[in-house]
Amino acid sequence: MKLALLASLIASAAAFAPSKVAQTSTTSTTLKAFENELGVQPPLGFWDPLGLLDNADQERFDRLRYVEIKHGRIAMLAVLGHITTSSGRTLGGNIDFSGTAFSSIKTGLAGLSDIPQAGLLQIVAFIGFLELFVMKDAKGTGEFPGDFRNGIDFGWNNFSDEEKMQKRAIELNNGRAAQMGILGLMVHEKIGGDPYIINELLGYHTV
Repeated sequence: MKLALLASLIASAAAFAPSKVAQTSTTSTTLKAFENELGVQPPLGFWDPLGLLDNADQERFDRLRYVEIKHGRIAMLAVLGHITTSSGRTLGGNIDFSGTAFSSIKTGLAGLSDIPQAGLLQIVAFIGFLELFVMKDAKGTGEFPGDFRNGIDFGWNNFSDEEKMQKRAIELNNGRAAQMGILGLMVHEKIGGDPYIINELLGYHTV
């Protein structure tokens, strides 16, 4: 499971950067095709160390961008949830009828062993429901990968083209940072038991 998480994060976060190794003419053509896409910015520029875009067309790029955005959104929620529960803020009441309090569930990966099996199944089912019926471009009206407005404006069209690109870039970069952030929290948890290693250095301890 940990290897799958690591591979998923690396694949989604590494889809875009400058290889210093000499490239073939085909890869050079690919570079020129995508070097002006959203997310290609200093200091890395176009970064694709795994060659995921070698010989890729626009459809392939859009698919990888969609995956990157989705993983970024999930990672941002994961980091926020991790910070919230680590600070001691949890839902009130119990997670099951046997009296397992939300406050008794540990933070991070360790919490998976505290959640009842039926609860884990409900989480998986809810995620599947969102994936299949909610978080998707159901009407085919999306202007870009990850656009799930489905014809509802939400005030998006009040922004200029420059503001739209800026907001999309902010989301993309925050998602990339969050993917590395949640990976770091999981690694620190498994290595030393405290995801927030800075707390130990400063003499604090998480819940």
